[in-house]
Amino acid sequence: MSNRLSSIFTPSVFDQPRAKRPWLNLLRQRMLNLKNVILIVTFFLLLGCDVLETTTEIASPDAIIKLNQLGFLPSSIKVAIVPAVDTDEFHVVSAKNHNIVYSGKLSGSMQWPPAGDDSIKRAVFSDLKTEGLYFLTVAGLPRSDTFRIAYDVYDKVHNAALKAYYFNRASTSLIARHAGAYVRDLGHPDDKVIVHASAATEKRPAGSTIAAPKGWYDAGDYGKYVVNSGITTYTLLTAYEHYTDFYKNRSLNIPESEDELPDILNEVLWNLDWLEAMQDPDDGGVYHKLTALNFTGKTMPGQATADRYVVQKSTSATLNFAATMAVASRIFTQYKKIYPDKSQRYQEAALKAWRWAATNPEAYYVQPKDVLTGAYGDNELNDEFGWAAAELYILTGDSYFIDQFFSRNLNADEPGWQNVAALGYFSLSQHCSSVLPSRRCKKVIEAIAQTANVILQDYQQSEYVIPLVADNFYWGSNNVALNKAIVLIQAYRNNHQREYLDAAFSVVDYILGRNPTAYSYVTGHGIRPPMNIHHRQSYADQVIAPIPGLLVGGPHSGWEDKCSYPSKYPAKSYLDDWCSFSTNEVAINWNAALVYVLAAVQSL
Repeated sequence: MSNRLSSIFTPSVFDQPRAKRPWLNLLRQRMLNLKNVILIVTFFLLLGCDVLETTTEIASPDAIIKLNQLGFLPSSIKVAIVPAVDTDEFHVVSAKNHNIVYSGKLSGSMQWPPAGDDSIKRAVFSDLKTEGLYFLTVAGLPRSDTFRIAYDVYDKVHNAALKAYYFNRASTSLIARHAGAYVRDLGHPDDKVIVHASAATEKRPAGSTIAAPKGWYDAGDYGKYVVNSGITTYTLLTAYEHYTDFYKNRSLNIPESEDELPDILNEVLWNLDWLEAMQDPDDGGVYHKLTALNFTGKTMPGQATADRYVVQKSTSATLNFAATMAVASRIFTQYKKIYPDKSQRYQEAALKAWRWAATNPEAYYVQPKDVLTGAYGDNELNDEFGWAAAELYILTGDSYFIDQFFSRNLNADEPGWQNVAALGYFSLSQHCSSVLPSRRCKKVIEAIAQTANVILQDYQQSEYVIPLVADNFYWGSNNVALNKAIVLIQAYRNNHQREYLDAAFSVVDYILGRNPTAYSYVTGHGIRPPMNIHHRQSYADQVIAPIPGLLVGGPHSGWEDKCSYPSKYPAKSYLDDWCSFSTNEVAINWNAALVYVLAAVQSL
């Protein structure tokens, strides 16, 4: 059992920083009694988390029936991965009355190479569509985790993944009304940010200060990075644009929840306000990042008081900014009564940024010697130019921009902060019928389908029934999986081929527990969620459980952090420990992909 859970009922836990709790090693060895089990369940339910049951001990992951620990939508595919045993039957049992409601045949034994040489079988029970609470049994194995079949099964985890941005806001305190146990003092007002020498101009010389408040902390650290912020903000805006009805009355209990704007847009505005301040008004270029010179220690935001800097204008940051502001401009056109000038202001900022980037096409980010925070470096910007051009074409209708997009001959590969071409294809696909002639619209749809078909083939050939292959297990592998799901969802939206949607559902199952580690990779949700994430607030606060709704990076065997991992196989090489910044850190772009996919599978 996690050291956080085993120490939850020790009174002095709230009086000591986590780094000074040597007695946790002793507590980690103890079994929780029934009273503590009940209290833990109650604790998580009060957080608005999905907790169906908890256990006093955790078997080896290799001996666990692995499935989505939250459950399934009635119409979705339903698959469990079963350790190979000498039987060919499985049963689904009602948790209410223990009646068998479904029986089926297991597949033959097989192995999934990214997880090593363990033999597995599949249990498929997609025909079970009745809402309820269930578990799965196989002779010779412990029963599975309890799971739900329900139309709202992903509501709480979606809302938590979206509200996680509120908890990662810079330049504000978090109050109990909205943050519950996760209250904290204001940190990083960023009203006097120093212009680094690499960013200096005649009008803004080195050492002068600007104001750039708000925005989201990027990951486990307290930096704010335009490049990663771009794909994050785009993904959330696109979730709203694609599934508007889903978000109309969805309250997150954030400070702006009582206004007329959907809460997803209220949250995005917090970051857009910061992004605007990162553009130099004199020339349109955009600073690459706002950080201290080095990462802070394990402290709360209000205690991290080192000087902060805006660092170098870069072409990649400026193009990310241009694309994101173009999307924001078209979204906020709908809200001119509330914000009469935002749409126009965003459009002007986007165009100004494009002009700077076109004039400075190779202003690659180069990390200054005295700056040690994340670089987000990228020296291949064809995709950034393409993405920005696509968004500006949709916004302005200027044929110059669409010609720029198609002249670059981009592929619609699954997106990431370093490869954003697909984002332009997604936006053009959404607006095809109104902005493109049929031949070009067809080209857009075919490009998405080409990538989706490769992903679909990986899914169909996977012994684990997920679209992941060995090469996908690098830093942020969970984000790789979710971005593959986003491509599949775009293909499904274009032609309604059910196989695309099934493959996307499989990624949700993987993230929420049907994976070789038997973890749900989202804090606060599932039977075995991460508890010791690499996230400074969650480490330094006096709350046992980490902030809920955060997606961890996921397994891979790079071992950049030199921690001691349980397995050499990439799909099992995951460690729920602060030490593991390479598998157990969180990031805003990863959470955005989770938000989008969960909104999509519930809406489609």
